[in-house]
Amino acid sequence: MIELPVISEEAAKKKKPDWLRVKLPVGKEYAKVRKLVDEHKLHTICESGNCPNMGECWGAGTATFMILGNVCTRSCSFCAVATGRPPEYDEEEPKRVAEAIKLMGVKHAVITSVNRDELKDRGAEIWYQTVVETKKLSPETTIETLIPDVKSSWDALYRMISAGQEVVSHNMETVERLYRRVRPQAKYYRSLEQIKLTKEYGKRTKTGIMLGLGETKDEVYKAMDDLAEHGCDILTLGQYLQPTKMHIEVAEFIHPDLFDHYREEGLKRGLKYVESGPLVRSSYHAERHVNV
Repeated sequence: MIELPVISEEAAKKKKPDWLRVKLPVGKEYAKVRKLVDEHKLHTICESGNCPNMGECWGAGTATFMILGNVCTRSCSFCAVATGRPPEYDEEEPKRVAEAIKLMGVKHAVITSVNRDELKDRGAEIWYQTVVETKKLSPETTIETLIPDVKSSWDALYRMISAGQEVVSHNMETVERLYRRVRPQAKYYRSLEQIKLTKEYGKRTKTGIMLGLGETKDEVYKAMDDLAEHGCDILTLGQYLQPTKMHIEVAEFIHPDLFDHYREEGLKRGLKYVESGPLVRSSYHAERHVNV
């Protein structure tokens, strides 16, 4: 087994490596998207999740919209989105998101949401209407929906994924051993089952895993094998970055060479497409994942 370099936790606390440096968001297209998001009172995971690619993606005139509010019922230890009891959802939100996507003129839209465990349908109807309204106003726009864990509410799942989106994503986030610490209200095999049922429904399936939380290479390989076995088509791998001191610490900064190695391993193990790199996030280069 080849040994590729990582940076220790001790070194990581001193300084982020050069490959994690990103440019500040600037430019005319970024300002245009910023204005649209503000005017339409939209939530984006780009902002709520402190995504390092916000400048690049918004500069290209694209954004990942977050529906069903910006307060999550889960308390995952890695996530910068606020946790608590969400307010009532806005029934007009699907139309507002669809109008913004049309105004932005995007060719490929990514839509995600917080977890709404307190809702009987997990927010499925808002999900369905958002995709339907977007397709109605922008029929040529392809859509990826990055959906939450529905806690085995499979009727809710089928409603979420039946609106005509081309790609359905559900993030595993980490390897099995770290679930209790990273995703305390989720279950590893339940998320795998959700991906499997989505694939059996006939959708192109996708997931994402963060690296640098203390996982081993063998654990990453096993996750890849499990995903391939459960019908996952696309995998994104990126470096975990601690959003605040209140969140789980970075165990190590993974070298770009190891990300390249994982890309090759994922393809060998049966995944159709692997997007792998330090700054890769779930919706990074999402337009490339429609036809793999």
